[in-house]
Amino acid sequence: MKLTQKVKVTNAMGLHTRPATAIVKMLQGVKSHVQFTYKTITINAKSILSILMLAARKHTVLTVTVEGIDAEQVMQKLVQGFQEGFGE
Repeated sequence: MKLTQKVKVTNAMGLHTRPATAIVKMLQGVKSHVQFTYKTITINAKSILSILMLAARKHTVLTVTVEGIDAEQVMQKLVQGFQEGFGE
């Protein structure tokens, strides 16, 4: 199954080290392939360095693509994480 959804970065400082770490930890052990797309850049969301490379600021809209057998659960967790600012 492949799901795609747009999310907005709500963290005051954007996707810096703390939320990027939270995303990578959240995705540990999931079977799905997860990508974030911003402008023309698509990255592997399981890589902290790739997430930081996006340099996504507050209010940036990212496209999240999740493909795999646990796609629905993974997408739900990510959308909730973005809405809650990954605990910040």
